[in-house]
Amino acid sequence: MLKLILKAPAPIPPFCEPARELRLQNVPLWLWQRNLLAPFVEREIELEEGSALPPTDEPTIAYRDNLFFDELYVQAFMHEALRRKRPVRAAFSASDKAFSEHALPLSTSFTPQADVFLADLWFYPHGVVPDAQVEPLVIDLQAREIGYYHVPAYMADNGGDLVFQVPLRALIAIDSWVHVIMADMVFGLFARGARFEHRLERDLRFKIGIIGRSLYEGCQFLESSRLVKVGRNCLIDPSAVIHGPSTIGDNVIINAGAVIENCIIGSNVNVSQGVQLMLCVVGDGAFLPFRAGLFMTTVMENSMIAQNTCLQLSVVGRNTFIGAGSTFTDYNLIPTPLRARNATGALGTSNRPVMGAAIGHNCRLGSGLLVYPSRTIESDVVIVGPRVIDHDVHYEESDHHRLLGGGLHQPLYHPSAQRPRSSW
Repeated sequence: MLKLILKAPAPIPPFCEPARELRLQNVPLWLWQRNLLAPFVEREIELEEGSALPPTDEPTIAYRDNLFFDELYVQAFMHEALRRKRPVRAAFSASDKAFSEHALPLSTSFTPQADVFLADLWFYPHGVVPDAQVEPLVIDLQAREIGYYHVPAYMADNGGDLVFQVPLRALIAIDSWVHVIMADMVFGLFARGARFEHRLERDLRFKIGIIGRSLYEGCQFLESSRLVKVGRNCLIDPSAVIHGPSTIGDNVIINAGAVIENCIIGSNVNVSQGVQLMLCVVGDGAFLPFRAGLFMTTVMENSMIAQNTCLQLSVVGRNTFIGAGSTFTDYNLIPTPLRARNATGALGTSNRPVMGAAIGHNCRLGSGLLVYPSRTIESDVVIVGPRVIDHDVHYEESDHHRLLGGGLHQPLYHPSAQRPRSSW
């Protein structure tokens, strides 16, 4: 089978690079896509933006390279596409709650058609034929409503619990930094937990196996090796608490008093004393000094989140330093809608009552920062703390432009276009 990859070159703010280069589930998106489709394809061709699909004479799958999908979605899509034996294009019903709640807001990639939204994923069983009639193929994401904490009524738009619509199958276009959170947390970690619970409910042998392993290892159910996968050469203090489903890479150090709940921890990561991680993806080579607290946050590779720093529902790019005692807030005290930027730079409603911030690559942020909800700091920016960040910070505003020796900070990602300061 042939694979056609359509490039989506638009840089995702504030990272200043296309979605395919960002890490999802601690894997570069282009590699994640290639690994999942490897069982179906033998060769691939990359097409530049705006290129038409070339005619082919063999079964062909085509997709845009800003799509995040999981194995169960790919299997369901390919099974139904092969059964139909006609050209199809992935589609979603507007009534699919996981899609409408988490994938559609801020997106620029889905095309409305009648009562469905079309995604940039096609399958041609007999090869690409120009002007061929392509049918929408709706794959139900099988959403399950899962609450993540109970809050006072004044903190939620409609009162009560804050919830996610968690899919058992996942596909989402990465058109905004918010979609990185959705892909990593809702369509990734939450979905992994939901699939685990789904299997427990229906597979008695699986349930007995996990209970038996817990009894044999003398540990709590969620701490057994069936739920916590640990790589090679790891050093984990006996007082650390690690609950699954969690995945820990190679050469990881987890020190005394650390608490890890349903996370993906990359290789060569150092988690210091008293660090709290809940529903987080931590990239290779990251360093988390003592008492850092992260909730539903993505940290890409080789970044450092210093001591006593608190991040919630945030994304931190690669090779970035965040100084001690910084706080990323996630809730507007006056209940105005939280907005965020998409790949075009336009502000749109995030459809989330709570949302943290996004930090680009190669940033250096001083101690004591207070970051307002949904704000972004562009790649290559230096900010000397303490300071309140109440607007999007672009490269042109970086403190290193006015600091003695600022030329030592080498920009690696900043765009050539000059942009004015954002207005909130």
